[in-house]
Amino acid sequence: MSISLLHGVVPLATQAAAATTLALAIGWRTRRWRRVLLPLSVVIGIGVTLWLYWYISDEGWGDTPPPRGLWVWVALTGFAAAVLVLGWRSAAHWRRAVTVLAVPLCVLSAALSVNLWVGYVPDVQAGWNQLTAGPLPDQINATDVTALVANTRTQHQLPAKGRVVEVSVPDDASHFTHRDEYVYLPPAWFATSPPPELPAVVMIGGEFNTPADWLRAGNAINTLDAYAAAHQGNAPVTVFADVVGTFHNDTECVNGPRGNAADHITKDLVPYVESHFGVSDDASRWGVAGWSMGGTCAVDLAAMHPDQFGAFDDMAGDIAPNAGDPSQTLARLYGGNAAAEASFDPVTVMQSHGKYTSTAGLFVSPLPQFSQASQAQAAQTLNTAAHNAGIDSSVVPLPGNHDWGFAATAFANSLPWLATALHTPSASASTLTS
Repeated sequence: MSISLLHGVVPLATQAAAATTLALAIGWRTRRWRRVLLPLSVVIGIGVTLWLYWYISDEGWGDTPPPRGLWVWVALTGFAAAVLVLGWRSAAHWRRAVTVLAVPLCVLSAALSVNLWVGYVPDVQAGWNQLTAGPLPDQINATDVTALVANTRTQHQLPAKGRVVEVSVPDDASHFTHRDEYVYLPPAWFATSPPPELPAVVMIGGEFNTPADWLRAGNAINTLDAYAAAHQGNAPVTVFADVVGTFHNDTECVNGPRGNAADHITKDLVPYVESHFGVSDDASRWGVAGWSMGGTCAVDLAAMHPDQFGAFDDMAGDIAPNAGDPSQTLARLYGGNAAAEASFDPVTVMQSHGKYTSTAGLFVSPLPQFSQASQAQAAQTLNTAAHNAGIDSSVVPLPGNHDWGFAATAFANSLPWLATALHTPSASASTLTS
């Protein structure tokens, strides 16, 4: 049984331990401690919090406000560090040891508050796997793929689950520095050699991400396996892409100073998957899906490249690529080039393209009472622009915060629609539910 990091005993016990050790660390001590150094420690804690608040706002991070608990624990972390440094001389040996323990406990409590905000690490096992670079669900290597194909043909029985393969895609076209990426192969892929021509989906995560995030935090493998089990082993071949290169390099899937992320998808990744995994090269059988930044990427890539993508699934994306306020976005993503910015603005792209003839889209957005209203407004605005341009699109509102829990639910909800739109074998017309 997994132990949750989003609620329950671990967050509460950690925060209780942090508060207790910090209270013991403070102590009564000397008059100078009480009148000068302790108040100064409080000021330092507040200062650290104000600096972090400014930094998050300046970077344009977070589509929903951070929880209040995060600010409390950031302040207490700064306070604890100040108590450690400023109070070292006046503290007894045992109190020094307690203070040394209080600082990492406060840091851990702040980290748990961040995790509560974004839902990045759902449980202890997932956290351990990320820290130790443990294997992904259903992951195998290339040799095992060949053996599984042979075994499937010999036994005349599909594997019960799909498999995940790590790939190193050359960047010859884009020159975009990226990490290894992952490909999910559904059970039906192993039925023949060469494999059947299945549809494919590019999956993109949020602003801070690794290619494995959809597989770990987004529960994508279980979602895909469940769909395949209900459809005779068929599901889209799903590519978990890297569009940032490092954990904090917000490219928004555009070509610019932060790298040619768009070219990496369209000129490196798609051709590689077509040639190495035998998927269809028909645009009507390629889709792109993403959450948060990835949702923005999805609608943008499909609008710009209808010759490559026939469907998109935008889960809680923004109205357009952004990396801060408008002036910061222009500078950071496009090097000040307004024409380049316009070329990646999805509304502008759809308006200038003319009528799309074979593109379908889905906008899954959090209900306004759960998240910032701007996301719901973005979905409606983009959906209107898509309709006007001939794209067969709709909006599906779902309850949930702007976190990986919402992303997992949104993908599970929209996969039947996406599989149908991409003509996945055994797929039937799907009705989405909110």
